[in-house]
Amino acid sequence: MALDFAATYKVLVLGDSNVGKTCIVHRYCDERYYDTYISTIAGQERFRTLTTAYYRGAMGILLMYDVTSLDSFNHLSYWLRNIQENASPDVVKVLTANKCDAINNRAVDAERGQKIADNFDMPFFEVSCKENINIEAAFLTLARRIREQRGRRASLFKASEREGADSIIKAQSPSQQRDAWRCSC
Repeated sequence: MALDFAATYKVLVLGDSNVGKTCIVHRYCDERYYDTYISTIAGQERFRTLTTAYYRGAMGILLMYDVTSLDSFNHLSYWLRNIQENASPDVVKVLTANKCDAINNRAVDAERGQKIADNFDMPFFEVSCKENINIEAAFLTLARRIREQRGRRASLFKASEREGADSIIKAQSPSQQRDAWRCSC
């Protein structure tokens, strides 16, 4: 099934500081890896009031943790709660474990990430922004799931419109309108 490249989806990339959110966006969009630190507002307490505005209208969320940081993995519960409180209930989520290339520094094994993903019905990818591992697969999976969900919603909407139109037609059929003035006795 081909992707509709004309479609635009609002996607959020969430996770603790230093897990690689900016790097994954640069790697996917620019096909480049930046090894210098880029300061962003993500995760900073003073910007928490902006959260609801950013979540509004989001169709997909790429949730990230760093496999070399047990803290970033443990904070997934915070991010999942934040998503539940602020995002649409049907937002599509994908869990990504960044820095899978850092084999000697790993603090979280893949099975733990997969278990969280399974519990929250999310696809799971171990990725590496540095080595360009599974970056495209994670984003394309997110885009496909958003497209599929939008297709299901459109089908449901069309079906409910047809059902509504049928009931309007039935209630206002010409024979009923002609017979409406007659006496019931």
